[in-house]
Amino acid sequence: MDTIAENVKRIKQQMADAAIRAGRDPAEIQLCAATKMNDADAVRAAIAAGVDCCGENRVQELTQKHALGAYVGRPLHFIGHLQKNKARQVVGVADCIQSVDNLALLELIAQLAAARGIRQDILLEVNIASEQSKSGFSAAAAKDAAAAMTAYPALFLRGFMAIPPVSENSGDNLRYFEEMHALYVDMRAKKYDNTRIDCLSMGMSGDFADAIAAGSTMVRVGTAIFGARNYNN
Repeated sequence: MDTIAENVKRIKQQMADAAIRAGRDPAEIQLCAATKMNDADAVRAAIAAGVDCCGENRVQELTQKHALGAYVGRPLHFIGHLQKNKARQVVGVADCIQSVDNLALLELIAQLAAARGIRQDILLEVNIASEQSKSGFSAAAAKDAAAAMTAYPALFLRGFMAIPPVSENSGDNLRYFEEMHALYVDMRAKKYDNTRIDCLSMGMSGDFADAIAAGSTMVRVGTAIFGARNYNN
């Protein structure tokens, strides 16, 4: 079994290869370790191996591992669905909340950040395939939310995140990645307050090469770094 360090090295090489094939600079793309169901020692090993940031899916895991200092040395991103009643546990703890998927949650995060005297980095999660089973802004609603950021001085919009449909075949989601990149490019050209669009978070263990080819600036990789998750524990 390969170690976490060996896995990170291999993934970074695969990312660089995908970037070069797409005519991109590999330095443009960050590796976010999706640390769900991995303990503090595994997170520390991923950081030591050179991941660019850590992404946590569950609030309880985030608070537990944060208390243990697991994320020291790298930015901490929250990448899972965030319930409004748990937002106060994440605001000001996560460096960036990637999964802001509706206007009510955005407004709550803004209120919490303002009350704490901080400026919270966020990404807007876009439901790019309009899947009924998933939350997220439509592309049009994400544009409207970005245009309205002047109303939220305690927030700083850094870009967009997307999770396309589950697919077993390489290339199936390329069109969704390309649609997200078009949105990203369009919004980068805008000059809105409290906004600097520099992050397009898309691509996971099974499809990050396609995401990079389409223009992703951050891939979120869990299984390929840590191994298969044991959901029976």
